[in-house]
Amino acid sequence: MNTNDPAGFWIRFGAIILDALIIGVPMTIIALAITGRPGDEYVTDILSFLYTLLTPIFWNGYTIGKRICGIRIVKVSDGLPPGLGTMLLRNVVAGLLYAITFGIAAIVSATMVGAREDKRSLHDLIAGTEVVHERL
Repeated sequence: MNTNDPAGFWIRFGAIILDALIIGVPMTIIALAITGRPGDEYVTDILSFLYTLLTPIFWNGYTIGKRICGIRIVKVSDGLPPGLGTMLLRNVVAGLLYAITFGIAAIVSATMVGAREDKRSLHDLIAGTEVVHERL
């Protein structure tokens, strides 16, 4: 039986926006300073990938945006924070699925978070994770 309180679409969306503002904007400025070319996004892409992959592993399921919003990623099986394999499934495999379907799977995923009772998206189902509110 799941005793976690699943995080819905809007709180998850807010966390993504906060991550984009707090991490993404400065990262883009730093990448521009490093490369000197505004069209080269590979540095930003690599840093962003590493941030979304590693931060939840080392910070108990949180990113900065999720921490501010009071939500975190946990494994469904035991409620523990995700490990490297889990985050690779969540980010890489699901990212490939979203790319192969030209973003249609991302729309389906967002709809799932809004419509499903457990609020799990496609990448949550692939990785065996869920995003939940912090327990107080």
